[in-house]
Amino acid sequence: MAGPWTFTLICGLLVTTLVQATLSPPAVLNLGPEVIKEKLIQELKDHDAISILQQLPLFNALLKEPAGGIPLLGSLVNSILSYIIWLKVTSASILQPQVQPSARGQELVVKVPLDMVSGFNTPLVKTIVKIHMETEVQAIIQVESSRQGPTRLILSDCFNSQGSLRISLLDKLSFLVNSLANKVISFLVPALPELVKSQLCPVMEMAFKDMYADFLHLVKEPVALGFDHLEFDLLSSAIKNNVIQLNLNAKLLDSQGKVTNWFNDSIASQTVPTLDSAPFSFIVRHDVVDSAVGVLLPPEELAVLLDYVLPELARRLKSSIKVISEKAADQMGPTQIVKILTQDTPKLLLSEGNAKVAQLIMLEVFATNEVRRPFFTIGIEASSEAQFFTKDDRLMLNLNEISSDRIQLMNSGIGLFNPELLKDIVTEILFSVLLPNENGKLRSGVPITIVKALGFEAATWSLTKDALVLTPTSS
Repeated sequence: MAGPWTFTLICGLLVTTLVQATLSPPAVLNLGPEVIKEKLIQELKDHDAISILQQLPLFNALLKEPAGGIPLLGSLVNSILSYIIWLKVTSASILQPQVQPSARGQELVVKVPLDMVSGFNTPLVKTIVKIHMETEVQAIIQVESSRQGPTRLILSDCFNSQGSLRISLLDKLSFLVNSLANKVISFLVPALPELVKSQLCPVMEMAFKDMYADFLHLVKEPVALGFDHLEFDLLSSAIKNNVIQLNLNAKLLDSQGKVTNWFNDSIASQTVPTLDSAPFSFIVRHDVVDSAVGVLLPPEELAVLLDYVLPELARRLKSSIKVISEKAADQMGPTQIVKILTQDTPKLLLSEGNAKVAQLIMLEVFATNEVRRPFFTIGIEASSEAQFFTKDDRLMLNLNEISSDRIQLMNSGIGLFNPELLKDIVTEILFSVLLPNENGKLRSGVPITIVKALGFEAATWSLTKDALVLTPTSS
């Protein structure tokens, strides 16, 4: 009997939402410049980039084909370097990178400023002569297509920025030493950029590969949904202005690891919400969130001895039934049972900034716990406000209030009657019995490890008509 009624709810309440749930990929992780910079800096530290800069073979670089390989100038260089006992980098630091879109589009330009101090020792003076060296390494990040798998990001080029090199003497000493230092600086000007490129660019490439691998590992981390879980995987990579966009597919798996639902790329496409000033955003399409809620709230049957649990509601229910049939009301004893059966899984309805959960519910009233046939069966199209919030590292969902949007008499053993007569008491029973039960199942929440993994303490969720959007909470 519930078939046409179910179809009415799906077509009537949800058609607009389902048509609008057309965000192309099931999920999108947008990574802004702040996240890219912090992760790249960390990877460079992990790859000992500072140590590599401090070990730059400056002296050997000057000895190797000095002054462009011109023999006469080469002899001059060797003569000057004979006054140098040693020459090396004494301190180095990597300053805050800049992440910018390329003028060619679909590329990122990452500029990594380097600040170094080198020193040389000479018999001409007892102190170390210090030279300040500044330069900048540029890395180009591109999207690479592959026949074997999804598009991926690569570091396609690495070089010294033109015009970024600045070398100067830190302390002025005697005329002779200053003259020697200026000669050394003039030799470093052509040597240092090539030296930095040859020594640091391979490290930059490894650091970027590991950073990208970390991002992919992060999105592939299973999301627990009770005994089931949700998994994401890379669908494609893209660069939009100065943002890395990872488009993801998704699948639901049960406790045995069996896939119960695949989420494919939608045919229609809508604009993914922009980052604006947020460091990152994780956007989960409506149908994925809807299925996750369905996993947490599976169909079930609740049987309640109403007189024992909620005696006031039992009294009011009896009074309401008495209006319909005094004979039926007189048969209701202290073991009267109310059965609530949720039909199928609930449906999540999204709009800008708001969410509702729609449910199909069957409610039956039995005079005592010994009878097998109910007085009647009522079908209810109910809805509740769905409130998303975060707590610690978990996404929480709570259902507030509940309304009986449509009520229908499915069958009756006490004669035909208008079910609207019971609407108020039925709504209160659902509020007092069903809602606490469902919120209890939602109480554990869903882990969102992505927030802390990207270096943030807390997150904020927002809703569009198509998706649920996670962004870090501003400090």
